[in-house]
Amino acid sequence: MPQPDPLPTWAQDASLGIFIHWGAYSVPAWAEPTGALGAVPDDEWFTHNAYAEWYANTIRIAGSPAAQHHATAHGDRPYASFLQDWQAESYDPADWVQLFQDAGADYVIPVTKHHDGICLWDAPGDRAPTTVEAGPGRDLLAPLAHATRQAGLRFGVYYSGGLDWAFADHPPITSSDDLEPLRPNGADYAAYATAHVDDLIERYLPSVLWNDINWPDAGKADGSLDALLTRYRRAVPDGIVNDRWGSPVWDYRTSEYSHDVANETGSSWEHTRGLGFSFGYNQMEDTALTLSARELAQLYADVVSRGGRLLLNVGPEASGRIPDVQRRTLEQVAPFMTTVKPLTTARSQLAAGELTVRGSSWWRAWQHGEEIVVVAERQDVEARSPEGRPVTVLALPES
Repeated sequence: MPQPDPLPTWAQDASLGIFIHWGAYSVPAWAEPTGALGAVPDDEWFTHNAYAEWYANTIRIAGSPAAQHHATAHGDRPYASFLQDWQAESYDPADWVQLFQDAGADYVIPVTKHHDGICLWDAPGDRAPTTVEAGPGRDLLAPLAHATRQAGLRFGVYYSGGLDWAFADHPPITSSDDLEPLRPNGADYAAYATAHVDDLIERYLPSVLWNDINWPDAGKADGSLDALLTRYRRAVPDGIVNDRWGSPVWDYRTSEYSHDVANETGSSWEHTRGLGFSFGYNQMEDTALTLSARELAQLYADVVSRGGRLLLNVGPEASGRIPDVQRRTLEQVAPFMTTVKPLTTARSQLAAGELTVRGSSWWRAWQHGEEIVVVAERQDVEARSPEGRPVTVLALPES
């Protein structure tokens, strides 16, 4: 069952995490930028999927724009062959972490295995395709874990326990109704996934265990999921677990773009999205489709004011280079984040009537100790507490 205790202090104080989606899908780096998950009708989403990391699925949907693009750009080339082209020749984890730290990050969560089944470390067993045996030819997680912790940030791991298109043949997923019948559920996959996550725990002692989609039913039925999480909590006593296991084992709830926004209640939820509409790098996303520093600051302030954390995704190019359009936003928001971050620890939500603001059509606020923090369109707004409490006003970045 969900942990009855509050999240550990580090997680309560944290307000910004960085998600990293980097994989073989970063080689074709293509998706149709149709819109945000939850805002595009379900009967359109999978055929017109805005997630570049779903490329292996979308190109198999007959008539989809991704299938048409793939035929034109890559002919009949199988998705699995992109792993060999992924060389990560410009990968500089210390540079990544410096960028993230300057932008105010508290924790970093890379994808260790996405739905395509490719593992970014030397995963146990001989069935999984890995970046050690092909493509980059090395463990991509260990140097990032080291750089992250050296900078004083927390390190977590994402693992797709719900889907694995390399584990077994599958027809393409064309609607949300397909997710349940087309996910691997047998004892063989439960053992496979459990061995992977056990290995990730042993190697990296992650502060966050972030599963996606679901967990194989066999692992829920035979008790091996409960045993896995017991081992995790023993190894990392202040670690936290997200809510995408298909079982009530979570410590906190998540939302994604416009999906599952009902989970955004209380003070222990996490909202995740990319700087654009995709998590994996999408060459189709330009400045117009990427959050500006001002838009990112607005999103951050909104999430924080409502009791949540923002898990913001960065999608590197196949080389390991952070795309200019993403780097620019993170660099431009850094001065704002440097000012606001110290005012987000020990925070709590304001009750109605605790603050009056005039002179700004948009503003968000929260309590920081005895102080009230306001983020508004301009610095010169009038913000008052009826009880006479101190109020600090911060202006959004200009652009």
